[in-house]
Amino acid sequence: MQVTFDIIDDAGQQPLAVDFSELVVAGWAGRDQAVIEHHIEELAAIGVPRPSATPLFYRIAVNQLTQAERVQVVGAQTSGEVEAFVFNAGGESYVSVASDHTDRELEAHSVALSKQACVKPLARQAWRLADVADYWDELVIRSWIDEGGRTVAYQEGPLASLRSPADLIATYTGGGARLSDGTGMTCGTVAVQGGIRPASAFTMELFDPRRGRAIRHAYAIDVLPVVA
Repeated sequence: MQVTFDIIDDAGQQPLAVDFSELVVAGWAGRDQAVIEHHIEELAAIGVPRPSATPLFYRIAVNQLTQAERVQVVGAQTSGEVEAFVFNAGGESYVSVASDHTDRELEAHSVALSKQACVKPLARQAWRLADVADYWDELVIRSWIDEGGRTVAYQEGPLASLRSPADLIATYTGGGARLSDGTGMTCGTVAVQGGIRPASAFTMELFDPRRGRAIRHAYAIDVLPVVA
């Protein structure tokens, strides 16, 4: 699955085509166990069973990656989650922003299947991970949703609240320092404001306060009927 990014750095931008062969969603990736428990309780409120361990790594088909501005889902009970997205290409590591869009109704039956059921929207820009690694904890992820024609703040939090990419990668690979070329990983999310719920549009952002820059992507959600 080939995806093209604009790699942004202090010198400008250049295109990078990445052939993804592996996609991983890191779940329950908070550093603070109390925060993890809060997210577990959020999901329990909509019927999702507790995880067997934290963190967990869900493998997703790479053809679920999309940079489209409009996506289609089956049924009305789906929602997005903003996450930092790290990946490797040409021996170098990069970071962008993605949405772990999930089928909440199916999630009560199987978290793994619920994540596979929805595409994973991904921004078109990325930064070199080395450019932000020294102050990773200062980066902020945010999201907004459209409710009844109004844009509503949905998530916001620093990456300091989540496990670092190095920690997640080492746990996933069994001690490795980086992902293999063609592998991408979402790195966990932060709590929502007002409860997990569907929306007609989702906007996500990764903000770098030191450089005053952001990677942002928005997508609209078309709901397809559930046919029995």
